Amino acid sequence: MSQGFSEDNDMSRGSENTDDEPPKWLSFRSLLVFSMFLRVFLIVYGEWQDANMEVRYTDVDYIVFSDAASLMASGESPYKRTTYRYSPLLALLLTPNSFFHRSFGKFLFSASDLLVGWFIHTILKERKVPEKICTYSVMVWLFNPFTFTIGTRGNCEPIVCAMVLWIIISLMRGNLSQAALWYGLVVHFRVYPIIYALPIILVLDSQVFRSGQKPPLEDWNTGQAKTPTSNTEKKTFLFSLFTALKSLFSRERIMFALVSGGVFLACNAVSFYFYGHEFLHEALLYHLTRTDPRHNFSIYFYHIYLHYERQFSALEKLISFLPQFTVQFALVSCFWQDLVFCIFLQTVAFVAFNKVITAQYFVWFYCLLPLILPWSRMKLKWEGLLCIILWIGAQTHWLLWGYMLEFKGLNVFLQLWVAGLLFLAANTFVLVKIIQRHRFSPLFRRYESSPPKHVKKLH
Repeated sequence: MSQGFSEDNDMSRGSENTDDEPPKWLSFRSLLVFSMFLRVFLIVYGEWQDANMEVRYTDVDYIVFSDAASLMASGESPYKRTTYRYSPLLALLLTPNSFFHRSFGKFLFSASDLLVGWFIHTILKERKVPEKICTYSVMVWLFNPFTFTIGTRGNCEPIVCAMVLWIIISLMRGNLSQAALWYGLVVHFRVYPIIYALPIILVLDSQVFRSGQKPPLEDWNTGQAKTPTSNTEKKTFLFSLFTALKSLFSRERIMFALVSGGVFLACNAVSFYFYGHEFLHEALLYHLTRTDPRHNFSIYFYHIYLHYERQFSALEKLISFLPQFTVQFALVSCFWQDLVFCIFLQTVAFVAFNKVITAQYFVWFYCLLPLILPWSRMKLKWEGLLCIILWIGAQTHWLLWGYMLEFKGLNVFLQLWVAGLLFLAANTFVLVKIIQRHRFSPLFRRYESSPPKHVKKLH
């Protein structure tokens, strides 16, 4: 597996071994069918565990979702359920839990999980990645224990991941209006994808997107350049960024902003009409000023815990976003042309520097990881293993102190905070290694002058 991702350029350019089809039992369709049965089994097993064991398989958030959906089905506000802080669309999607079966939502989330695998395969094939590497990349998502349990336990994040990947596919196919529609919807559904707005706007170049034409993509075989580190490459990058900013108000960018912004405002307006300030506070404003005194992976939790009794001002809450804004801007300014890689880096950094970090947030970048693996020069042995062990080790170290606090009742808040610092350091180290070993490849190729005759027309 590591060889498919990690050999030098001469090996990664269309060699016979790499281009071979995978064994039939490892075909994409076989993997998808097996993944489906695995998820159905886990949902059925989860029902048994919930009924027969003290520790429940079902995520506590799923109970919140189901209660909110039940309230909506009976004509009441889903926000009467305490801790429901999501779009009313989620409660609407889960209303069949009340009259069909309580596990309906788990099947919906797991179907979205499988759809993410399908979209990963689609994106890689659009960029002409060999089938064997596509298969290995998809397996990173479909057979990741974290990802196949999160949907079956009743977490809604696979829906968000599917929408984000569909936006990428729509952009790759030149369907800007469709991409804009789904982008407005996903930001309403889950606020965090707002961080992708700037790189998306920057790639909407008039020299890439032309009316009625599919934008030319940078294929896997041709996009084997290294990450830009030389002075010349940096100057080229800055010049491209300056050029993009200079023509910021192009037709494509204005259209995308108007459509996505219109969809976002329309969804919020309808939600506000039905649920008023409850919706505004719980689904939107809460996430901007959230302070959580409960222990979590964030380096901010200990400070919040110590000072929670005194109310933080809105300014103090917003200042905590400053490190995030700084890192986000730096990543976008360097990698926006390599759109998929850019939003992967943004997501990892956003989670790492967030005021509240729970394990479910990791799925936000897990769905993007398979999309960058074919362009990585990192070998699984030993550098890849080092990053995996370091990241999992730092997380396990934190969980050990969390167990001591949660289940043993020991006063280990300081140790838990130090473990959070180590986890941030591990995230930073792994992120730097991924950047260093990445083969920079812009998602789109620019037209030099007139569009080539062979450009495929959109239907």
